[in-house]
Amino acid sequence: MEFNLAAIAKLIDHAALHPTLTDKQLRKECELAKEKKVASICIKPYAVGLAKEVLEKSGVAIGTVIGFPQGGNALDVKVKEAETACLEGATELDMVVNIGKVLTGDWAYINDEIRTLRKVADDHQALLKIIFENDYLGEDKYKIKLCELCNVNKVDFAKTSTGFGFVKQDNGTCVAKGALDKDLILMRKYCVKQVQIKASGGIKSLKDVLRVVDLGVTRIGTSATGKILSEATALGY
Repeated sequence: MEFNLAAIAKLIDHAALHPTLTDKQLRKECELAKEKKVASICIKPYAVGLAKEVLEKSGVAIGTVIGFPQGGNALDVKVKEAETACLEGATELDMVVNIGKVLTGDWAYINDEIRTLRKVADDHQALLKIIFENDYLGEDKYKIKLCELCNVNKVDFAKTSTGFGFVKQDNGTCVAKGALDKDLILMRKYCVKQVQIKASGGIKSLKDVLRVVDLGVTRIGTSATGKILSEATALGY
């Protein structure tokens, strides 16, 4: 990959997912995505129509999240959410798996989730990204099995996290670690090459971007798009 400013921008799914974002702020985030010519904006499901209005003919894809951020929605709800988003203009779907079912080891349930959302995405010619939420998974065996199910169901991307997977620490604070190098290495190892890797959570600088790309990442979820691309411009990319 030739690293220039345009190529760096096309790695980015600009995240506009904070629960407090107003319509005015969401519109501003869409305008930023349009200005910077990123790969996509990842926006709340109810705001897909707003994003379509702003990004029409811009070349920036509209992505949204399904079952966000905890993955606990019933499957028929996830299906309806995905179908509605696609009908309103979304062409990329980032679905959080049912984390409790992963930790239970109910792989038939998880496979059914992924298989069913794959069909919805195919029906609407949309990309499907599966969010593992690694912050909650602990042991590598869960992540490896999710990689295997992504392979079987031919998803487009395996994604590390939502960025909102806050885990209580010993000192009482809650921390979301997001895209850790060790997880990215594992995911790239166990996913077939056709399943791309998306790093999300904690990617806040150009240095972070370059590091994860070296680990095999081809898409990055971040809300720090402006900062990252300003750093790239300053360095002459």
